Amino acid sequence: MPLNQRPRPQWLTFDCYGTLIQWDEGLHAAVSRILASNPQERALPTPANFLNIYDQHEHRLERTPPHRNFADIAREALRLTMQELGLTYRPEDANMLIDSISAMPPFPEVVDTLSVLKQAGFRLCIISNTDDQIIAGNVAQLGGHIDRVVTAEQAGAYKPSGKIFAHAYNSLGVTADDVVHICASPHLDHAAARDIGFRCVWIDRGTGRQRLPDYLPDATVPTLDRVPDLFRNAGWL
Repeated sequence: MPLNQRPRPQWLTFDCYGTLIQWDEGLHAAVSRILASNPQERALPTPANFLNIYDQHEHRLERTPPHRNFADIAREALRLTMQELGLTYRPEDANMLIDSISAMPPFPEVVDTLSVLKQAGFRLCIISNTDDQIIAGNVAQLGGHIDRVVTAEQAGAYKPSGKIFAHAYNSLGVTADDVVHICASPHLDHAAARDIGFRCVWIDRGTGRQRLPDYLPDATVPTLDRVPDLFRNAGWL
């Protein structure tokens, strides 16, 4: 459904990693450092191959009860990945990975775009599959434009579960109709949009992530700085 066929939202909610923050780039750099420091004589996997296995473990652990914080999931996913690849796991590798997430910077256009959206009267909230302590370092780089941050740690659930979105909407005092969600992750955020029915703008940064076969986002743009023009066309700016 075209965005302008529904009311102007009060809040814009954002996925953080991959949408606002350079997640793929940061993970690749962190894994490259971990592999370079691993005491192995055997041939090492490429960072891309390593991350493919890591992602599978991470997403499985997020869906497996009981709920655990993201730092613990990242440690366990890293340990299982290294075990599967026959690499030596060291606790300092997990610390390096987790510390690197907090330090990941925003994409170049993000801070200025958030400023434009904030000045247009939207309130801005992040909904993210992470812990409060981890995301604090990323939010600190977003120019002070973010009004609220909702994490999996607060909600006790990870996307695509509707529980984290329900927690966010209750915290904001809104319904799904009062929100447009902006994200880069089809398998997490689009799945939730399909099941819950909130409006969704996909930031398709050309990473190769594929649209779900049974869901079409309300709009698709390649970078965040295209969102203000999208909203102007909808009559919201």
